[in-house]
Amino acid sequence: MRVVVDYDLCESNGLCMAAAPEVFEVRDDDFMYVLQEIPPEELRSKVELAVRNCPKQALRLED
Repeated sequence: MRVVVDYDLCESNGLCMAAAPEVFEVRDDDFMYVLQEIPPEELRSKVELAVRNCPKQALRLED
C-alpha cells in the first residue's frame, strides 16, 4: 500500500491526520505531510478511513 496525495486538491484540513496520525501530519505551516508513504499493513484501516474522509478527494491508495 502506498499513499498518494494530490497537493493541488489538498486543503490541509487535518481530517486525514485525525484518522491516521501515524501517517499524516498538518504542521504549523498549515501544510499536510505524509509521514509514512508506505505505511505498514496494520494501519490499512486507518489510512482507508483517511482517504474516505478527505472532503477534497486528494488522497488515494495504490497497492
